[in-house]
Amino acid sequence: MLVSSYNSLYVLLSLIVAILASYTALNMAGRVTRTQGKASALWLAGGSFAMGTGIWSMHFIGMLAFQLPIELGYDLPRTGLSLVIAIASSAFALWLVCQKEMPLSWLLVGAVLMGIGIAAMHYTGMAALLMNPVVEYVPSLFVLSVLIAILASGAALWIAFRLRGEGKYINRARLCSSLVMGCAIVGMHYTGMSAANFPLGSVCGAVNTGIDSKWLVVLVILVTLAVCAIALIISMLDVRTSLLANSLDRANSELVQLALHDNLTRLPNRILLNDRLEQAIQKAGRQKSQFAVLFMDLDGFKLVNDTYGHHTGDQLLVEVATRINNAKRGEDTGARLGGDEFVLLIDLAEPEDAAALAQRLVEDIKAPFVLGRQTVHVSTSIGIAIFPVDGHTDHELMVNADAAMYHAKEQGRNGYCFFERTMNINAHQQLQLQQDLRKALDQNEFILHYQPKMIAPDGPMTGVEALLRWNSPNWGLVPPDRFLPLAERTGLIVPIGNWVINEACRQMAEWHALGKGEWSIAVNLSTVQLANAGLVDIVRTALQSNGLPPRFLTLEVTESTAMRDAEAALIVLDQLSALGVSISIDDFGTGYSSLLYLKRLPANELKIDRGFITELAKNNDDAAIVSAIVALGKTLGLRIVAEGVETSEQQEMLTELGCDILQGYLLGKPMSAQGMLESFNTSSNPAAATGPALAVHRYD
Repeated sequence: MLVSSYNSLYVLLSLIVAILASYTALNMAGRVTRTQGKASALWLAGGSFAMGTGIWSMHFIGMLAFQLPIELGYDLPRTGLSLVIAIASSAFALWLVCQKEMPLSWLLVGAVLMGIGIAAMHYTGMAALLMNPVVEYVPSLFVLSVLIAILASGAALWIAFRLRGEGKYINRARLCSSLVMGCAIVGMHYTGMSAANFPLGSVCGAVNTGIDSKWLVVLVILVTLAVCAIALIISMLDVRTSLLANSLDRANSELVQLALHDNLTRLPNRILLNDRLEQAIQKAGRQKSQFAVLFMDLDGFKLVNDTYGHHTGDQLLVEVATRINNAKRGEDTGARLGGDEFVLLIDLAEPEDAAALAQRLVEDIKAPFVLGRQTVHVSTSIGIAIFPVDGHTDHELMVNADAAMYHAKEQGRNGYCFFERTMNINAHQQLQLQQDLRKALDQNEFILHYQPKMIAPDGPMTGVEALLRWNSPNWGLVPPDRFLPLAERTGLIVPIGNWVINEACRQMAEWHALGKGEWSIAVNLSTVQLANAGLVDIVRTALQSNGLPPRFLTLEVTESTAMRDAEAALIVLDQLSALGVSISIDDFGTGYSSLLYLKRLPANELKIDRGFITELAKNNDDAAIVSAIVALGKTLGLRIVAEGVETSEQQEMLTELGCDILQGYLLGKPMSAQGMLESFNTSSNPAAATGPALAVHRYD
């Protein structure tokens, strides 16, 4: 037998090419898997060519590494046939690993077929030598080489199937797997080469008619590297393109999300709600069905914003949106219009369905919200409009649901109302009133009236309480109980309240300049004002700009206002007290105050609510309550004021019970600044000049 040998450099090059071919195969499997249709077919064809060329090149370089003491050549047709076999085997392998599943039976059949294909490629390439006599093969090594090809093919198929996706470490895994697969392919090739025996006197018939091996190795390596490199570069570019396309898709989706959804709560916004509303109208028109629009507005949200800041307010809105989503059904639409306004669009069989959902929402939102270290309480008012009874267009339904919501607020909040036709009139009036109220401050339509406060039992006068009046050119003299709730709801109470504080200080300073230096003035603070961060600065500025000593200003805070957020109220009231102003607890006895907090409040005065005074002379429990309040106040060192004194019997009893100061129509009704001055100059008791006015409607 002829003695054979190998070119070590060519052997190393064949191993490198085998590894490169394996990596290309794994990469192509991933590309074919992630594409569909025509693109998938193109990747399968291109991947088969690149992978087959790489495997064939490894085999051919290995053949070129083989040396005999005779000149060798290769028959072109048979060499080309071996390349076709390599490409066909690669195409089968790629097709197989790109299936959704690969059962064990498929893996075994695929390994056998691909292993036979690779073995056929190898031995067809050996036959291209055209040896005479023919090559003799050692049966055991021949079988072993085929088994190695089958095992290597099975391992390659399993690895390619497992690594066809994308992941953080997928390229690293493919590289390691390529080393294993390349070594297996090389092992099969050189086992097959070892099985070949060449008898003495053998002659290569392809020396003159075949391919010259002297320069062919360089050409094969360059072509193989070019094919694999092109395949990998195209694959990488395709990956980048796919990533870019996915990024653009995500960006477009995010833009659509931003355009159609609220940024804070992720609920649909007004634009998407209008679209859903139009669709619901068309659907209900076709099917002769009905649906409901629930318009929701939070009660007390502005107070939360002013007290805890906008960050907490935003957290509250997110939690409210979550509760709305939990309460509604999957097919319903919940949207946020802005601020603390939400809308639900629901299909219904009967109006009772809307009432049931509204009641559930009222109960859910009334439950406490735990936001970090804060526990917040709000409620909701809901207006319900039903298509087609309450409107045939989206605009009509929204306007009517909004009108019903405002009616729910007027009924006491924390509830729901169905729309009624009469509500539109009230809604338009409320809207006009709100618009006029916004102009009233700029147009100087507000005035203050003053009610005397007398030392018990009948004087002298120690001060006055400032009472706000709105003299509107369109509405006339508007009672406070009509416009103050609207001012609270819209936030206008803050600038209006600031004007009241400044005007009261100005008027009292003017009276002091006229010789009334013993008078003081009391001003009511609303809940929203007390929660306003700038209140202390407003009071300080009003006192300084008008030259009024702080001790002549009393700020009245209702018991319920002070106790709503006792800790926050304590901070503000302590700062106000530090300015030197007096603090009065108004309407005392009507709330649920904690005596611990009451003791901590920097109050100088307790003001007994008029509700206890009205029934005082009728031998009921009110006298005992007033007596207890007076005793409590005296114990805490507070001045006791009783308001709403309208009869002599009340005046006498309150004096006997220990009240320090009395206020009411018996002693003097509210009047303008000029009227107050004229009344004082006429008599030391303003009631003597004005007379009792028990039948006059009170606006204080």
